[in-house]
Amino acid sequence: MCSLLQQVAQGASKHNAMMFLTFLYLAACLVLTTLATDYFERLDLTPLPLGSLLASFEFRSNETLSAYNSQNFRYFPRSLGQVLQHADTKELHLRFSTGRWDTETWGARPWDGTKEGGTGVELWAWINAENEKEAMRKWITLNQGLSGLFCASLNFIDETRTTKPVLSFQPAGTHTQNGSLHLLHGVLPGEVVCTENLTPFLKLLPCKGKAGVASLLDGHKIFDASWQSMSVDVRPRCLTGQECLVEIAQTIDMVLNIARAKRPRGDPIPRPVQPHELICDETKSYHNHETCYPVDALETPEWSLNDVFGRPVAGACPLCDEEGPEAKSLCLHVPHSQGVWIGAGGFEVRSGPGEREKRCWQLVPGERFDFDMPKTSVRTHAQLDLTDELITAERTMTGHGAAKGGMRTVFTNPSSKDPVDIVVFESLPWFLRPFMHTLKAQITDTGFPSEWEVIKDVYYRPAVDRKRGTQIEMVLSIPPSSTVMVTYDFEKAILRYTEYPPDANRGFIVAPAVVRILNQVDATGNAKAIYIRTTSLLLSLPTPDFSMPYNVIILTSTVMALAFGSIFNILIRRFVAFDEVPENKLSKIVKTSRFRIALLKERIMGKAGKKE
Repeated sequence: MCSLLQQVAQGASKHNAMMFLTFLYLAACLVLTTLATDYFERLDLTPLPLGSLLASFEFRSNETLSAYNSQNFRYFPRSLGQVLQHADTKELHLRFSTGRWDTETWGARPWDGTKEGGTGVELWAWINAENEKEAMRKWITLNQGLSGLFCASLNFIDETRTTKPVLSFQPAGTHTQNGSLHLLHGVLPGEVVCTENLTPFLKLLPCKGKAGVASLLDGHKIFDASWQSMSVDVRPRCLTGQECLVEIAQTIDMVLNIARAKRPRGDPIPRPVQPHELICDETKSYHNHETCYPVDALETPEWSLNDVFGRPVAGACPLCDEEGPEAKSLCLHVPHSQGVWIGAGGFEVRSGPGEREKRCWQLVPGERFDFDMPKTSVRTHAQLDLTDELITAERTMTGHGAAKGGMRTVFTNPSSKDPVDIVVFESLPWFLRPFMHTLKAQITDTGFPSEWEVIKDVYYRPAVDRKRGTQIEMVLSIPPSSTVMVTYDFEKAILRYTEYPPDANRGFIVAPAVVRILNQVDATGNAKAIYIRTTSLLLSLPTPDFSMPYNVIILTSTVMALAFGSIFNILIRRFVAFDEVPENKLSKIVKTSRFRIALLKERIMGKAGKKE
C-alpha cells in the first residue's frame, strides 16, 4: 500500500495534490508500521528422540490501555475484552491440557512450564475488588463468561473448587493497584479438551486460522498428539516513557508422533508393523525367528509440514511485521549441517554464532510454504542438547480401603552441588480431609544429615464441607543429588447420594500439584519463573450400590400397582346376577354386541377378499 501511494504521489501534476498525497503516503506508512508491530506469531519445530516432534505455536498482540478501556479494539479480541472488563479482571491465565509430558525422553518443558496447566482446565486471575465477597462474585461472572466463550464447563468452578494461592503465583503484568487485587485459582481436572475448545481459540486470532502458521492447526492432528496444551494469557504491560499496553498471548504446544501423524485421514486406524520392518534386539537370549524384542528406531522418518499437519502453511498473515527481528514466522531447531529441502514462499535465515542452531523462514503473504525433512539419525538429536529439568516430581496415593489413605510426593534433585527451593501448591476437594499432624518429609538418600531442614514453611487453609476445598502450600528445600519424600495421611468423607456423579464407581479426579522453582534467573539476570505440574490422581470414595434403589423402586411400584388395582376394583366395581339386569337394558347390550361382531366380521372378510 505504501508503494502504491508513493507512485500516485510521484505521478501527480499539481503541487497541492503532490503535497497532499505525500502527506497521506507518510501517514499511511506510519500507521501501517505501527499496526504491524502490534501482532506477532511464531511456530517453533523441535525434533525429539524416538520419532517425536514438538510444535510450539505462539500468537501475541497488544492494545493501548486507553483504547482498551474505551473498547476501541484492533487486534485484541473484542469478545474476550468485554468479558474481562465486565468482571473487572486485570490479569488472566487460562490453560487447556491433555496428556503427560515425558521428562525422561523429551527433556525440559517448553516455556519453562509457564504456559502449561494441569490435566483438564486450569484458570487463575487477578480481579480488582474491594473485598473478598465482591471478588468472588466477579470471579463467578468471569467463569460464566469464559465458559460460553470457550465452550467449556468453566461455570462449574464454584466456591468449592476455588482457592486463593499465596506463594505459588506471581503477577506477570504491571499493576498499580496491588492492594485491591485478589488472586483466585480454579481447576477442573476432569474436563475433556476437544475441538470445540480449539474453534473459539482460533476465532480470537486476527487471521482466524486462514493464513499464517495458524493455518496448520487442525483438531484431528492436535488432539491425536501424545501431549497437548493451549494457553491464553492477558496482562497489562507498561514500559518506561511509553503508554501502557494490554497484551494477549496465545500458545499451543503439542508433541506429535511423526509416524502416527503421517497416517492419511481416510485411513486413521493404526496398522501393526510388518515382521520384516521390525528392528529386534538380537542380543537377548530368547531372540529367535518367532520372538522379537523391539528396540528404539535408529532413524527418524522423513516428514514435511504437509505430512505432519495435513497441509502446508497458507502464506504469512498480512498483519504480521514484515521486517525486523520478529518477522521470522517459522523456525526449525536442527543443526546447520542437517539438510532441509525448502520450497517457494519463504526466505531462510540461520541463527548466528553463539546462539542455538536453528533455521528460520520469513513467509510471504499469499504464497504457500512447505519443506521436506529427510531421515535423521538419532545421534543428530543428541546435538540439540535437550536440557533437563531442575527437579522431577511424582505424586501417588497410598493405603487401601474406602475410609483412609495417604498422599506421597517424591522430589528428585539431579544437581550434584546446588540445592533447589520449591513451592508446592495442592488444591484438594473438601471430601478429602488431610491430617496435617502426619505431614513429614524424609530424605531417602543417605548422603545428608538428618537435621537438614526440608520443610521451611507451610500455609494451610482447611476445608469447609460443601463450601470450600483444602489448600496446602509448602516451601521445601531439596538438597543436591538426593530424593525427598513428603507424605501425609487423609480420610475420605461419605457423600450424599445426590452428590455422586453418574460414573461414581470410576472415582473422583484430584487436581495435579503445582511446583514452582524459586531463586531462578535468566541470561540477563532477571528473575525467571519455572513451573512443574504433577499428574492428576484418581480417588475412590465409599460408593453405595445404586442398583439397589432402582430395584426397590421397581418392586415397590409393581406391588403398589397390583394392590391399588385390586382394592380399587373391590371398592368400585359392583357384581350382580344375570337375571337381575333389566330386560330392555340387557337386550340393548346384546344387540350392540351382535352389531359390533358383524361389523368386525365384515371388515375381516373384506380384507381377505382384497388380498385374494
